[in-house]
Amino acid sequence: MKHIKVADLMTDAVVSVAPDTAFKDVVKLLAQYDISGVPVLDAEDRVVGVVSQTDLLAHPAAPPRLDPQNGTSARAPAAGDVMSTPAVTVHAEETAAGAARLMTRRGIERLPVVDVEDRLVGIVTRRDLLRTFLRPDPEIRRRVNDEVLKDVLGVTAGDVDVHVVDGIVTLAGHVERRSQLPALRSLIEQLDGVVAVTSHVTARTDDTDSARTGHSRHTMHW
Repeated sequence: MKHIKVADLMTDAVVSVAPDTAFKDVVKLLAQYDISGVPVLDAEDRVVGVVSQTDLLAHPAAPPRLDPQNGTSARAPAAGDVMSTPAVTVHAEETAAGAARLMTRRGIERLPVVDVEDRLVGIVTRRDLLRTFLRPDPEIRRRVNDEVLKDVLGVTAGDVDVHVVDGIVTLAGHVERRSQLPALRSLIEQLDGVVAVTSHVTARTDDTDSARTGHSRHTMHW
């Protein structure tokens, strides 16, 4: 089955900063581009941290102070001083669903996207990922029938009825083996655009380990 990858949804024009970018310059960038955070890159374009609005609010920019010993100004705060590290990133080949779960688990709005060498190649946001749920119901139904039931599970056409309304998939009918039931639900849940799955599918035969064990127990001869 084909899944939408982060690379299909990400924006490759990314606003980023260096660790020594001044605090106030970071604030200006967020305001200028109307974004909630920026990745912080080292000299090789690897993501070493992220500066978000929350980070900035937690570290107010105090004015530089005079060093009493030499009369010079101390260095003003920079991106490297306030960034969150290690950065939470996602690889371009990760699935959109996986990226969405990561965002939800970590409570973040934006994910820097990196290549196999962890160099920045893009950015993906919650809004980008929501596009994966905007799949037409007929397309979802076709993929359930063709990619899951037919190609993967080998279910005979017509044995399972598939109805899709607003991304919610409802199944009714039967498959040949009970061991197919968990796979049926799991595979459909992984399809892009599927919101939930309700299954009323039954199995003609029970080929699970418990069934075989029970059968052996009753037919064993000494």
